[in-house]
Amino acid sequence: MGGQAKALLDLGGRRIIERVVDVLAAVTNEVIVVTNTPEHYRFLGLPMVPDALPDHGSLGGIYSGLEAVAGDAAFTVACDMPFLHREVARLVVERADEGDVVIPRVGEQWETMHASYKKACLPYIAERLHAGRFKIVDFFARVRVVEIPEADVARYRQPDLVFMNVNTPEELERARALVATLD
Repeated sequence: MGGQAKALLDLGGRRIIERVVDVLAAVTNEVIVVTNTPEHYRFLGLPMVPDALPDHGSLGGIYSGLEAVAGDAAFTVACDMPFLHREVARLVVERADEGDVVIPRVGEQWETMHASYKKACLPYIAERLHAGRFKIVDFFARVRVVEIPEADVARYRQPDLVFMNVNTPEELERARALVATLD
């Protein structure tokens, strides 16, 4: 995105991160931001934690957030998902006690950045991080995974929209075209 922080991009008069935080605040008791640039997110008025292991990708962010939360589990989403849906988030959050990972699956794709992770996952995530292996699903065989079926997500919104990330200028333009029809 040309060096711009994706989370801070305007979408329909609001920053993407503000859209994400609104959904999280509606379905969780604790919202924290995992970031190594806290000055960019101070305006949110939320607790922030740095990556425990910088440059370890999304898995490192999950580890850092999970380690920092007060409770036994953390619902984790990416900062660049503008069309999160409260009811889809609730599907995950309300089932968090059922497994170590509670996660939607669309086709063969696990939605790893829209999932609940229990603290029981921390040692297995740490093993992966220290081995330099950052693929999130690689530790799933070691924990109890509860799948949220695609059909459950689709009751509320098309899964490709719920889990959409804004990574390119083209995706940003698509999101800007969609925002008025989805809000």
